[in-house]
Amino acid sequence: MPANAILYGLPPAELADVPAAAVQVSPLIPGSARLEDAVPESLDAAILLAPPGTLERRYALALALQALRPGGRLVALAPKDRGGSRLAKELAGFGCAPADEARRHHRICTATRPEGLAGIAAALAEGAPRHVDNLALCTQPGIFAWDRLDPGSALLLSVLPRLAGRGADLGCGLGILARAVLASPSVTGLTLIDIDRRAVEMARRNVADARASIVWADLRAPQTDLARLDFVVMNPPFHDGGAEDRALGQGFVARAADALRPGGTLWLTANAHLPYERVLAELFSAVTPRAAEGGYKVYEARR
Repeated sequence: MPANAILYGLPPAELADVPAAAVQVSPLIPGSARLEDAVPESLDAAILLAPPGTLERRYALALALQALRPGGRLVALAPKDRGGSRLAKELAGFGCAPADEARRHHRICTATRPEGLAGIAAALAEGAPRHVDNLALCTQPGIFAWDRLDPGSALLLSVLPRLAGRGADLGCGLGILARAVLASPSVTGLTLIDIDRRAVEMARRNVADARASIVWADLRAPQTDLARLDFVVMNPPFHDGGAEDRALGQGFVARAADALRPGGTLWLTANAHLPYERVLAELFSAVTPRAAEGGYKVYEARR
């Protein structure tokens, strides 16, 4: 990395002083550098908006501490109810002596990297990519449903027909839906898109098919190569930064509508409480419920 400071995520500006030259390393910001590639003991500063999942958070903290030179400064913060209350204890477990401050519903820990670190190898192993037998897939903590088949996708898979032509999997995750889609020889191409670099890296391992193109991108930004598709499949997210954001999934529906040709089909699975019916009715000529079970629903929508 060219700079001597890194930034993980987008912490509130009033809570963290970020060096102007800090290199962004969040896996959820397309185009960012990989924190895993930081040279050990090469950095002067690291600022992390720590992720909420325990394994994911400890992994990011361990990577940052490993990359800091002895005496380098670490600032780690998180909302109190999304991992912030654990930060000080976790940093102490790595051998740091953090100062812990509460401000604006966050915990902010500042620490100097000691000469010797403790427990780094274990945290890196716990958060690293691995093969999970119950999924028969490569995965990594921090990815949505990283160690299980989520019920929404399972319900969609139970009713999904054999598709044909060119399509897309929006928010592809590990590639579970994509693998089912590509089981049809009538599919000529499939674009997989996800905002999580880790998901994209795992999907590239899991979807070994020449018809698949896998892209690290934020679907809220324009995607000019998605046009006149025959089908779209998706299990859209409805959380952004840990908070429910119903507009996020509705934006996915709009993106699918833009990408489909007239007569093209969207297959959507979602939690039953999410209000997608109105936006589906506005953007598609026909909307048909295909399944509802266990708090989830599946729709087929024709452009």
